[in-house]
Amino acid sequence: MLGLIKKDLLMIKGNIKTLAIIFVVFTIMAINGNGNFAFIPAFMSVMIVMSTFSYDEYNKTDGFITSLPNGKKNAVKSKYISTLIIISVSIILTVIMTMIIGISQNSLDFKEILYTTLGCFAAMLILQSVLYPVIYKYGIEKSRIGIFVGVFGISSIAALLMKSDLKIQIPPAIITLLNHYWMIILPIVVVIVLLLSYKISEHLYLKKEF
Repeated sequence: MLGLIKKDLLMIKGNIKTLAIIFVVFTIMAINGNGNFAFIPAFMSVMIVMSTFSYDEYNKTDGFITSLPNGKKNAVKSKYISTLIIISVSIILTVIMTMIIGISQNSLDFKEILYTTLGCFAAMLILQSVLYPVIYKYGIEKSRIGIFVGVFGISSIAALLMKSDLKIQIPPAIITLLNHYWMIILPIVVVIVLLLSYKISEHLYLKKEF
């Protein structure tokens, strides 16, 4: 399995220079007051992980993986571990970026950095948890269309709801609970979603024939 993790990390090696340039450009833009782009490293991590699926499909890696002992199970497990590594690196970059912006603008706020970091980390893990079963079911190329339609559709529905007069009443007890214990609730939710995603992805991949 270690070899499969190395494979994923080596496949993204060619993108590092491009990603470093993007990171520097958006950091400079943020320092100059052209917006807060602290989410960029996390967004980049999604693109990186998606590219590993594309490389696997292009190189027909699945056929080789199935010939290895516990190949299919290790393939799914290594993909999730690789994802955790890549997202963790992106989170480190998010912290660095946020600190650089804060220092340059004399507005360094460690509480904001913590919230931004946790928010990005949770959002990326949940997003990947949703994407992976779809990719393992339909393949990366078909999934791209579905992912685009899904994200666009959800965004459109959210925008319409915000503009409409529909008022959703949330019980005060739930709001109080979230305000006081969100730092405990959020990691638990993320871990549960991630484990469910892993089990579903493993089940789908084990059923596939290559």
